Amino acid sequence: MAVIDRAGLGAAALADLRAMFPVLAQTVNGAPLAYLDNAATTQMPLPVLDAMRHFELHDRANIHRGVHTLSQRATDAFDHARQGLKRFVGAGAAHELVFTSGTTDALNLVAHGLSTPGAAPVVIQPGDEIIVSLLEHHANLVPWQQAARRCGARLLILRPDARGRLQPEDLAGLLTPRTRVFAVTACANATGERPPYETLLALAAGAGALTVLDAAQSVAHAMPDLSALDCDFMAFSGHKMLGPMGTGVLVGRRAALERLQPLRYGGDMVARVSATEASFAELPMRLEGGTPHVAGAVGLAAAASFIEAAGRGRIDAHVSALRSHAAAGLAALPGVTVLAAGAGASGIVSFAAEGAHPHDIGTLLDEQGIAVRTGHHCAQPLLDHLGLGPTTRASFALYNTHEEVERLLAGVARALRLLR
Repeated sequence: MAVIDRAGLGAAALADLRAMFPVLAQTVNGAPLAYLDNAATTQMPLPVLDAMRHFELHDRANIHRGVHTLSQRATDAFDHARQGLKRFVGAGAAHELVFTSGTTDALNLVAHGLSTPGAAPVVIQPGDEIIVSLLEHHANLVPWQQAARRCGARLLILRPDARGRLQPEDLAGLLTPRTRVFAVTACANATGERPPYETLLALAAGAGALTVLDAAQSVAHAMPDLSALDCDFMAFSGHKMLGPMGTGVLVGRRAALERLQPLRYGGDMVARVSATEASFAELPMRLEGGTPHVAGAVGLAAAASFIEAAGRGRIDAHVSALRSHAAAGLAALPGVTVLAAGAGASGIVSFAAEGAHPHDIGTLLDEQGIAVRTGHHCAQPLLDHLGLGPTTRASFALYNTHEEVERLLAGVARALRLLR
């Protein structure tokens, strides 16, 4: 498949894109690298590396705390990155963006901030309810478990059907006047299922709940438009979107962010400090205590610009075509079960194989230069619910090719022959 479709990425465009990712040109175990572990971490293109390198070579200084030229340039770069990312996610005048170390950090900031007493009354009270879907990464489940324990609230689980899909009517049956928070993913990292999160968020917001969206697996190709969602908090990570590790974002409605108690106290998040008390700065600084990863913010904004230049629609069409190709090929292998087989708008395909452990499959694929992920993918409750145990997961990005999908299929077929 040299050409995907008019909206996708053709062979020439792919060749140009891949040239911007030098890591892909290497061999692993004597074979060309097929990097199919993008749901865990994507690779970074040269423009992102160049943007970070320029900052470190020319502008490196602490922000907001110096009158000298480098500090002012660093502050400008940090503020410019924030504004660029707000445009990238469709944030409006009522929204604010907070830099974090990643999705996990951002979601913990929300769960902690809504359940810890502080200057304002705690949002979640004893007897209140928190609803979390079972599609979630542990980072959007465990913090809510802890918040419920801390506040004496009830944690309710929105369970998928037998095919791993969330149903709006099931959420409607869980919502009550005591529902304070609803948290859901934009794409399940363990299966590739894309739930109807727009409808789910609207239902929860209509019931008066604060809404939380984990967009980590959508940010690289199908980033939701925040201004069109009933969403109070949205989180994502840089390393899932061609950006640096250790960077991320919590973005949402300013009125909702103002209800959060800070998770980190110290430098740059205070307005005034005496020996016995302190007052805090306005958003976003109030939630950004300590020296930020300024070069990381610059790189994250550069990654967003790279994605926009490549075209989000084209990228989405490309990775969806790769996913469909892989899902169909894997389902045709004997004894292989593809999770969320019908999922369309996703770059993730996971499968279980009778008589073959995922770790063994992954090791045999690695011998052929094919990098995949194996295990529970930080979503053990979901896989337990589906009765499948650990799986093998391939995940695609804009630089992957249909030739690599064919290598994956041939590699899995070989692994199954050897292991059975």
